[in-house]
Amino acid sequence: QAATMRLNQNILLLGKKVVLVPYTSEHVPRYHEWMKSEELRRLTASEPLTLEQEYAMQRSWREDADKCTFIVLDAEKWQAQSGTSEESCMAGDVNLFLTDVGDPSLGEIEVMIAEPSCRGQGLGTEAVLMMMLYGVTRLGLTKFEAKIGQGNEPSIRMFRKLHFEQVAVSSVFQEVTLRLMMSEPEQQWLLEQTSYVQEKPYREGASEPCRQPLCGRPPRDDGRGSLEPC
Repeated sequence: QAATMRLNQNILLLGKKVVLVPYTSEHVPRYHEWMKSEELRRLTASEPLTLEQEYAMQRSWREDADKCTFIVLDAEKWQAQSGTSEESCMAGDVNLFLTDVGDPSLGEIEVMIAEPSCRGQGLGTEAVLMMMLYGVTRLGLTKFEAKIGQGNEPSIRMFRKLHFEQVAVSSVFQEVTLRLMMSEPEQQWLLEQTSYVQEKPYREGASEPCRQPLCGRPPRDDGRGSLEPC
């Protein structure tokens, strides 16, 4: 399972609004700045950390057998010009947790759009859809759960739009649990919603055509010597 969860360390997922990349040490300074916000710490149930602790946390996440993390980049900024640093394009992060040892097909999903200028534009929705696609096609997940603070109405509305249904409320933790069962129709719906997503090598050759599509079919030659995006 550890090998499975670290599959994403060399993967970039390219969408329309967001680009998902592995969480590396390059991203830690901006992430640390985000987490100085009391509001974000409250919404994510996080404790304040020093920069050194944040670097240590990043290293532990990268090696964690039960966690899969992508940093969410603003695709428009990322594609605007070559040489743009990823840190300057960061919008948030999206995570999958495989913590139910009795059910390896269940993934707990969470998303954070931390950059204020990137909120309300659908970046979180696309990031969740892309992470679910990755979970289904690469990790074999068939169920997703999201645990959200009762006061976080925008996040609750977003997950409900993505077909999640409320299954539990905890007055102790003041959170609601929403779940999505990936039936055949739901899987088909997910594939349709994310048909444009491309998987590319991270870092080296990141600008190369899609070689390993998440859509489940091989790339097609467009007759001009290049591969048609999946």
